[in-house]
Amino acid sequence: MIKVVGIFGLLLFVFVATAIADPKFVTGYNLQNLLRWTSLFAILGIGASFVIVSGGIDLSIGSVVGLTGCLVPLLLSKGMSVGGTLLAVTGVALAVGLIHGLLVTKLRLQPFVVTLCGLLFYRGLIRYISGDQVQGFGSEYRGLRSLATGSVPIGFSEFQIPAPFIILVVITVVAAVLLNRTVFGRYLKAIGRNEQAARYSGLPTDRVVIGAYVLCSLLAGLGGVLFAFDMNSVQPSGHGSFYELYAIAAAVLGGCSLRGGEGSIIGVVIGAAVLRVLYNAINVLGIPTQLEFAVIGIVILAGVIVDELVRRWVTRRRLLRQARGARR
Repeated sequence: MIKVVGIFGLLLFVFVATAIADPKFVTGYNLQNLLRWTSLFAILGIGASFVIVSGGIDLSIGSVVGLTGCLVPLLLSKGMSVGGTLLAVTGVALAVGLIHGLLVTKLRLQPFVVTLCGLLFYRGLIRYISGDQVQGFGSEYRGLRSLATGSVPIGFSEFQIPAPFIILVVITVVAAVLLNRTVFGRYLKAIGRNEQAARYSGLPTDRVVIGAYVLCSLLAGLGGVLFAFDMNSVQPSGHGSFYELYAIAAAVLGGCSLRGGEGSIIGVVIGAAVLRVLYNAINVLGIPTQLEFAVIGIVILAGVIVDELVRRWVTRRRLLRQARGARR
């Protein structure tokens, strides 16, 4: 909770400072775009958080975004129905997560290696399948694309709620309940804290970890489709590139420890908002866009440093309480 409050304070600070520096930042149009892109990246961050809570990592998120995002227009152009296309893409995302989970749990391979190979393989695969040609929807499938580009008006205000935000709210509620109110979530946190102890306690560690990777890939697949709908045309070589950095950064900033065992879904959403506000501030304030990744890197490093300092502080407090209790 302390981490969530801290990152929310950072979000407010950056938001207010940018608004004061340039009032155009708080126009309805800019806020609507900011909310839409925050929602899209937050979906990826929520998926990454499940894997991170389990003590793992998924570096293939960006390539899964590229794979699923390019498959949708490609399959539609081949004459496949909308329902069949979405079902096929969902199956691909689920299969990716299942493969990752099986390699990590059954062969005991390092998640870093497994997902790094996935990052390379899925990107190369979609480039080969598509002939490395730009895929797009043209002027068709506007109703389908409204899942990403649509919005809901609010009274007489120029601001409208983007459709991806509504999707994010549903995913956030489901993910928060799953992580905090179910047996799966309790097992996931226990595995992240100490997988060996969890296994000796009789927990189905393999199934839970596989489930985490499946959820991560499923949400990455959903994000890939929504990004494709939003952009209308996608390049196989670049669609989703480096998006795993945004997802992991949002999770870490939101309170997910890279050691595993703890995380907050609401915190992840706030973390994604911080990253997008920073990116938007760079554009609005006229800061060179070349600094984007430098800013993200600094933010991630700051999050890791804060995580370590908080962990040490909590450990020190616990040891002091135990020492006082022993003296009594």
